[in-house]
This record gives sequence, C-alpha cells and structure tokens, in this order.
Amino acid sequence: MEVLKQAQALAAQGRDIISLGIGEPDFTAPARVLETLNRAADAGLSGYTAPAGIPALREAIAHYYGTHFGAAVDPARVLITSGASGALLLAAMALVDPGDEVLMPDPSYPANRNFITAAGGVTRLVPTTAGHRYQLRPEDIDAHWGPATRGVLIASPSNPTGTSMPREALRALVAAVRARGGFVILDEIYLGLYYDAPPRSGLTLDDDLVVINSFSKYFHMTGWRLGWLIAPAAMMPALERLAASLAICAPALAQHAALSCFEPEVMQVYEHRRLSFKERRDFLLPAFERLGLRVPAPPDGAFYIFSDVHGLGMDSAEFCRRLLHEAGVAAVPGLDFGQAHADRTVRFSYATGLDRLREAVDRMAAFLGNR
Repeated sequence: MEVLKQAQALAAQGRDIISLGIGEPDFTAPARVLETLNRAADAGLSGYTAPAGIPALREAIAHYYGTHFGAAVDPARVLITSGASGALLLAAMALVDPGDEVLMPDPSYPANRNFITAAGGVTRLVPTTAGHRYQLRPEDIDAHWGPATRGVLIASPSNPTGTSMPREALRALVAAVRARGGFVILDEIYLGLYYDAPPRSGLTLDDDLVVINSFSKYFHMTGWRLGWLIAPAAMMPALERLAASLAICAPALAQHAALSCFEPEVMQVYEHRRLSFKERRDFLLPAFERLGLRVPAPPDGAFYIFSDVHGLGMDSAEFCRRLLHEAGVAAVPGLDFGQAHADRTVRFSYATGLDRLREAVDRMAAFLGNR
C-alpha cells in the first residue's frame, strides 16, 4: 500500500505511472452480470438473506466445484461471505483459540496473518525455497510444529508467487498436518486462473479441508465483496452462527447478480479473459529473463511474477523505489510478504493490459541499462 500511495502521489503530479503492484484484475464484471444486478435491484431483492447465503448461489458454487475442479460438494457445506476476507475471518474465528499457533509459508499474502491475529492466534512464518515453489513441505511441518500449533494456512496458487502446489505435494502436506490432529485452511482464490494443467481442488484429496474462494479474481468482481467458504458439515452450524453475528449476510444484490457468473455464455467470457492473463504471463517471463529479472519458480496461476533482483546490485526496496521514481513503474518489494526473501525479491502483477506491459518492459530495460 505504501508503493500504491507513492504511485498515486506521482500520478497526481502528472506522471504516467504503470502499476504492476496492485493485485486487482483490469477486467470488470461482464455485462450479463450487471444486467442481473439491475433486475435484482428493480425487483427489490436487497434485503437480508440467510446468513449462509441464498440457496441458489450455494448450489451454483457446489456445481462449479464439481464440474471445474473435480470436487463433489454438498451445497449445505457452502457459506457465502463478504469476500474471501469474510471467509477467512469466519474460518479463523471457528478454528483458532487465543494463543494457538498457525503455520504459514514465507512468502505469503500479508493480510492473511491478520485474520489469525484477530482470532487471538499467532502466525508462524516458515521459510520456503524456490526449489519447492515457495510452498510448505511435510518436512516443514515436522520441523516447525510445536506444542501450541493447531494448523496451517496455505494458498494454491499463491500470492505473491503465482505458484501452485503439485497434487502429490499437497497430499503429503495435508497428511502430515492430519497426523498431528491439525486443520488445513486452503486458500483457492486463484484456482480458476491457471495456465498449464487444469486444476483440481484440494477437496479432491481431503474432504475435511476448509476452503476459501472469492468472486474477486477469476470473476473480476473485487468491489462487490463476495466470496465463499466450503467447510466440513460438522462446522457449518458454528460458522452460520458466527456469520449471523459478525456480518448478518453477504451483500444481497451481489449474491443475486453472481448467479449469472455460472451461465455458459458468461463462463466463456471468463475463459477468454483467463487466456488473456496467460498471454501476459507468457510475454513477461522471457522478457524478464532478458532483463536479468530472474524468476526462480515460474508461476502457473494467479497474475503475479515473483522475481529475484539480487543480481542487479540493489536490494528489493531500493529497486522498487528507483523503478517507480525513475521509470514510472510500480512493483512491490518482497518485504511485504515475509522476511525470508525480503531483500532480494519483487512481486510484479500482470493484472493490466498487454500494451501497458510492453511499455513497462521498455521502461525497465531503459532503467536497468542506465542504473
């Protein structure tokens, strides 16, 4: 956010800033979804819904997980939330007691730690390596599980790295946590944004995972504040009570509009956009290599590239500061995501158009040539 504030200040002075910092798609909701929103508003469907969400949307999400990600999900296990943030808050409140420790990979999305803290828990960041795609391994569970540890919070694909966990690696990690009686919260917010092998949900490996997802990334509805949580049936009564107490319900009009996201013609729009993200990734990866921006673990999902700038003669904070002020390109230094790789890594978001990405590469080339 500090980078964003600096970029906004420069833009207010008339500078043309290309933002490769914020993780927000440049696409917005398709026209069909907006039409459904307007019809719902005209019909007066803006009142409270049930705390778990409208039944039709819970059914649509369960069907989506079955057809796209191979997971058979009972709609009764789906709870609609105010974004993935609302889902993470509910999961943390249900699973974490004061003083409980939760393991997370370093690097990881920084806000996730705050939900554990809000529940009274303690986050323990576990250093990861590019060789293991910046993801936790069973060996990490063995080495870092302590008397107060209760579970793990992981993401596949991950922010900031864009890397997903290979299926067998995820299976082994879940087994290691289960052997200690722990829980697994799996962030699948970017599951729909894949560029290599079609993904399968972690629920196909273990039906008792607590899965977080959202309409913000693949469905490009960031400000609609709509997400969902899939949990074991035994947790649902407690989760629904928490949802009723903390939020009453997710935004009603957004819920009704989101039903159109799953219509075949709208899904075609999203798939076309997914391929646009893939095109951007496929442009940037070789361009970064030519610039000397190493990518030790190439991303296979989301819309981020996690680069190693160690060989450029400056640490990541200086690199990002100079890149912004001298080249007009905003990126995020690794410190935001943990200490393990803070000084040498930078997250670039390609959630902006290919024409701007081409210009950003040209600016970076000039900047690096003159440094």
